[in-house]
Amino acid sequence: MIKRLLKWFLISLTLVAALVVCAQLYFFSMLVWWRSHDPQTTAFMDSRYDALQEKRPGAKLKHQWVPYSKISNNLKRAVLAAEDDKFIDHEGFDWEGIQKALQKNERRGRVVAGGSTISQQLSKNLFLSGERSMVRKGQEAAITVMMELVMDKRRILEIYLNVIEWGEGVFGAEAAARHYFGVSAAQLSPEQAARLAAMIPRPRYFDRNRGSPYLVRQTESLLARMPHAQVP
Repeated sequence: MIKRLLKWFLISLTLVAALVVCAQLYFFSMLVWWRSHDPQTTAFMDSRYDALQEKRPGAKLKHQWVPYSKISNNLKRAVLAAEDDKFIDHEGFDWEGIQKALQKNERRGRVVAGGSTISQQLSKNLFLSGERSMVRKGQEAAITVMMELVMDKRRILEIYLNVIEWGEGVFGAEAAARHYFGVSAAQLSPEQAARLAAMIPRPRYFDRNRGSPYLVRQTESLLARMPHAQVP
């Protein structure tokens, strides 16, 4: 009986290990493909589309891919200043930022800061669900390592700016620029770019509350920090 149980345990363990390896190979192959091909959708976009369909059958996402050269440097600088000011220098993880986020969360007694880099955020958006678990965080870290190995910083930032959420059903810089300001992503002014970057942590909330005092303060703060952001 014990030998039989041990045998089934080893078989199950082998199957799980094989599935994990296959999953990593899938993630890696997709990242290699996206190095030279633009993603048409992401796991997060699909999830938000399903949620929109439940509320409004027939609803569509606003999304239009634009190349890196067609995105204003103002937006690139604003997003880097807001989300990842060490983007150029780190290899996927900002350990100092993670430590500060942990300390801030401990002081507040709840999760108020994540410390995730742009690479980590993109890894999650491309492939993973929004659940919070150690398994999900571990997979996010593995994908981030692979992403930094196969893509340069310019490509990572290009994909990120084209797929992140910027409002209710609004994804990517081009759709966001047109949704909020009626201009293309290439035409965004410093003030407009800073405002979009300030919205990233809670895009659907700020889409509904565009006069938020926090949004005004954060926009002003980002305008002061943008000139120091290093763009790849």
